[in-house]
Amino acid sequence: MSRDAKITLTWADGDYVFRLGWSEIAALQEATDAGPYVVLNRLHTGQWRIEDISNVIRLGLIGGGLEPVKALKLIRTYVEARPPMENHPHAVAILAAGLIGAEDERLGEAEAPSQAEVR
Repeated sequence: MSRDAKITLTWADGDYVFRLGWSEIAALQEATDAGPYVVLNRLHTGQWRIEDISNVIRLGLIGGGLEPVKALKLIRTYVEARPPMENHPHAVAILAAGLIGAEDERLGEAEAPSQAEVR
């Protein structure tokens, strides 16, 4: 099974699919001048920058299949025009899903052979 880290959240004006794949995480590093775990740590510890929030959400929308122009329009309307803390929990959820997988994804343990079968 492939873990694609998709997460669907009710955000802004509806339900959106967010996904931070390899290329989106690379773009996040470029945009924030920090590794993805550094950005996640900043979001968790209160050391974040406003661009951390907007870039995570924008790139998550693009990775989830939204056209970049539409993603940018949503960011300008629902992130940049709103208080940062309103979108902070969404950024944390999107980045965490991108790095460790979405919560509802089943891990492959059920399909893996048990240790008893390996002998």
